[in-house]
Amino acid sequence: MRRFYALLLKVLAAALLWPVDMSGQQTPVQPTWESLNERGYPEWFRDAKLGIFVHWGLYSVPAYASKEGYGEWFYRGLMQHVPERMRIMSYYADTTKPVFDQYKELTKHWHGELWNPDEWAQLFKDAGAKYVVLVTKHHDGYCLWDSKFQPEWNSVASGPKRNIVEELTTAVRKNGLRMGFYYSLPEWSNPRHIWMEDPDDSIGDYVDLYMVPQFKELVSRYKPDLLFSDGDWNNTAEQLRSQELISWYYNTVGADAIVNNRWGNGTKHGFLTPEYSAGITNTEVPWAECRGLGRSFGLNRNEDLDNYLTDKELIQHFAELVAHGGGMTLNVGPYADGTIPLIQQERLKSLGNWLKINGEAIYGTQPYIIPCQREKTSAELPPTESIDFDWVRNAPMRGVSTDHFDIQWRGTVTIPEDGKYTFAATADDTMKVYCVDGIPLALLTKKNGNGPGTDTATLDLQKGNSITMLALYKEDDLEATASLKWSVNGGAFEPVPANWTGEVFWEKTTRCFTTKGDDLYIIEFERPSQLAPLVIRDLPKLNPKAEMYLLGTEEETDFQGFKAVKYNLLKWKQDKKGKVSIDFSSIDPKKLEKLDNAWVICVKDR
Repeated sequence: MRRFYALLLKVLAAALLWPVDMSGQQTPVQPTWESLNERGYPEWFRDAKLGIFVHWGLYSVPAYASKEGYGEWFYRGLMQHVPERMRIMSYYADTTKPVFDQYKELTKHWHGELWNPDEWAQLFKDAGAKYVVLVTKHHDGYCLWDSKFQPEWNSVASGPKRNIVEELTTAVRKNGLRMGFYYSLPEWSNPRHIWMEDPDDSIGDYVDLYMVPQFKELVSRYKPDLLFSDGDWNNTAEQLRSQELISWYYNTVGADAIVNNRWGNGTKHGFLTPEYSAGITNTEVPWAECRGLGRSFGLNRNEDLDNYLTDKELIQHFAELVAHGGGMTLNVGPYADGTIPLIQQERLKSLGNWLKINGEAIYGTQPYIIPCQREKTSAELPPTESIDFDWVRNAPMRGVSTDHFDIQWRGTVTIPEDGKYTFAATADDTMKVYCVDGIPLALLTKKNGNGPGTDTATLDLQKGNSITMLALYKEDDLEATASLKWSVNGGAFEPVPANWTGEVFWEKTTRCFTTKGDDLYIIEFERPSQLAPLVIRDLPKLNPKAEMYLLGTEEETDFQGFKAVKYNLLKWKQDKKGKVSIDFSSIDPKKLEKLDNAWVICVKDR
């Protein structure tokens, strides 16, 4: 009976998602934040959990950025005359020409000769994704469909000479997945308004005469279920006419349509899009972390292998996002020829194989009272000669959380000459620096607005003095920056040279929890042992009659001509303090050996 009422409530929630007037017709959404938020969000997105992002364009030809940079921002690097990007561009064009003329030469090298949209769609489906988000136009302004507003600057007129939007949309929908579009609101190459060079408030004509009609052209032709807008941060939602565009989109596509939250300053609607983070805990509004398998969205051939998530890291990170009520839009960056790098394919297939066994603990689930359990841990950092770091979408070392960690450095430096020494500590989020041998140095710097903060102090020091310093760094979330520099007698600031040793402290996730109906799923991050029970402390009281089994160890049997599933039930008990002990000794060792990366225990009718 409880399952019946749960299903009834879900049906009612879906019915209430879209306002209905007295005649039973859908009520049009008005261009106000109040009306947009009253409409709510479609349930399919909350249930989907996993989508695939695709960054493929002219930037896939050079496929280049710094080790941890964004390959799709190649055009911006040319605008800024970044030496390494100019060097790479010199293989394709005359770099003395205007940036747009250089970049246009890439159309001669982007053929997509091996691109098969059906193969992409099948790969995404096999990965367990429920939706796809294609970059239809990035900040370079190049369109992947034959836009009448860019009759020459698109993939049908040049490059592959194919309508990538149309072909991939058809293939994705044919495979039963939902199709979404990424659309950059501003452009670096449009003469009506060159983003990041022209004044931000001069964007009006560009919006009215180009962006709005092109946006409506794209949506009207293909009616995507999801819109991921971007490039909004220099303008207000009013300047971008966002309320008008979102409401028009909803009224055009219908109840299944959803948008993200990147529509300009002052936006009060849309699913949240944390980027390369440890996730968030907001469950009132849908959210999905967007990230690549490496550090870039567009392919970056300059990346190190260590930048890529391992199978285990990917699966466990995804599970933790879901446990906190969110999901993930996982990016692939294809080669210019249209093939997806094998390492990216391998990661997607590993994720898909895991979801085939454990998907019931992911899709359509809700957070538990306790999303995750963690334990405090630490590790020594490799010695370094300086403290000068900017961890972009990264952690101090493999295995450490990308957010929420502390570092303690200790170093001894010998003063090279007499004089005034100005010390400067810079950090995002917080760093405290002081001496342990009586030298009156005290620095405390904190995040300043959306960027790092700096604190300075000047000391008179003598040549040959040896001072020992401690630097205590604390990272909360998102960007992570830490540096300690000095200026000697008014010279340039350089990193303080010392044999720095460090230790990083963080909380390591050991397991996650999700729920669906009356069932609880325990997602273990370490392989269960058959020699000793798994002990989980501090769990709310479970139904003593609940049954437990490990997903992936069930067997198909025949019962009077019908196929049935036989579950290998686990023995378990819970004491008065909430400690649960689970015995795995009854599981076939061969079945347990085949399971990897994360192990899911279903608590039936908890």
